[in-house]
Amino acid sequence: MANLQIKGIDDALYTQIKELAASENRSVSQQILFLVKRYIANKKQFQKTKMPAQVLLELSGSWIDSRDADEIISDIKKARKNSSRFKVGSDVFT
Repeated sequence: MANLQIKGIDDALYTQIKELAASENRSVSQQILFLVKRYIANKKQFQKTKMPAQVLLELSGSWIDSRDADEIISDIKKARKNSSRFKVGSDVFT
């Protein structure tokens, strides 16, 4: 069997791995091997999951409109309907 040495793990990450290994009755080496195997087994599922930043980037540029801002605002205001629901003296608030 091959051996693997990991260098440069920060103390906080090592502590988390060590605590996780202890909670699952494994050595640190066994825990790392378990996590790597689980990742490889579920790699396709991990790759399908989009990160929030990726979703946001996919949305950028999706709204293409030839109108300028003033025209868009004007169209929005024209499309609004007046409602007496919020007028002062309306029986809605009584």
